[in-house]
Amino acid sequence: MTLTLGIDLGGTKLAGGLVDSDGTLVVTGRRPTPTRDAAATVAALVDLVAELTADHEVESIGIGAAGFIDSARSRVLFAPNLGWIDEPLKDQVERHTGVPVIIENDALAAAWGEYRFGAGRGEPHQVMVTVGTGIGGGIVVDGRPLRGAFGAAAEIGHLQMVADGLMCGCGLAGCWEQYASGNALVRIARHLAGTRRADASVLLALGDGTPEGVQGAHVTAAAQAGDPVACAAFDDLGGWLGRGLADLAAVLDPGRFVIGGGVSAAGDLLLAPTRESYLAHLTARSHRPLAEVVLASLGNAAGMVGAADLARHH
Repeated sequence: MTLTLGIDLGGTKLAGGLVDSDGTLVVTGRRPTPTRDAAATVAALVDLVAELTADHEVESIGIGAAGFIDSARSRVLFAPNLGWIDEPLKDQVERHTGVPVIIENDALAAAWGEYRFGAGRGEPHQVMVTVGTGIGGGIVVDGRPLRGAFGAAAEIGHLQMVADGLMCGCGLAGCWEQYASGNALVRIARHLAGTRRADASVLLALGDGTPEGVQGAHVTAAAQAGDPVACAAFDDLGGWLGRGLADLAAVLDPGRFVIGGGVSAAGDLLLAPTRESYLAHLTARSHRPLAEVVLASLGNAAGMVGAADLARHH
């Protein structure tokens, strides 16, 4: 049994796992990501590799990083959550480990994991949308990962949905992730809780009693308990998410949308309004086959499994 190592490199944590050819995680480990310090992050990553390979030999390492990756899959061109610009991550890790390394976008790695071993299995044309702090994306076309000419494809969270809309961390205004992400869910819920306090008793009680104290986990828990304001926040979020899926369908015509990321843990609270909005905004919906909209199935393991499998087949 040959093993490859997949690492999910995020702004707060490094998660790694040894993966066999069937997509099974054999052993896992994690480290906190040093704050905006490239050298310290590489050191932590190398330490995690050493831990995971102490009793196992691996043939290659795949690293999914949140940012733009060059077309050679060797450098992180821009990773705002890490504070990185043009970081030669492949060479640095290979120099310390002696193992071949490829670098991928983290959402693409997760999309590939779902395509190969999860909710996307069997559908060669699919789009994965990760709904977390922001929105990430990964696209598979004809059973191949879509990276684009310069390695920066599928930055779908920065589709501009609203002219002169809310400012985004990317420097533009009106980006999709400002309306359909985890951060957006919290903003919507806080606003609704402030204007409909009588309906938000469950939601407010989960925090400190004020709209400002509402956090993402509170919104999900309150909606699951039937809180009208929390449910309305998910309806609003799903409305924006579905509109974006309809736009993507007009361009890519996928057979399946796979919805992942932390907010997807809300299940049908998110999926039901998303599907409704997707159908309402889809061009010529009565005259075309409809893409499925499903929840991801690999959870937090998708990025590790996908990165490892991409490294195996690189």
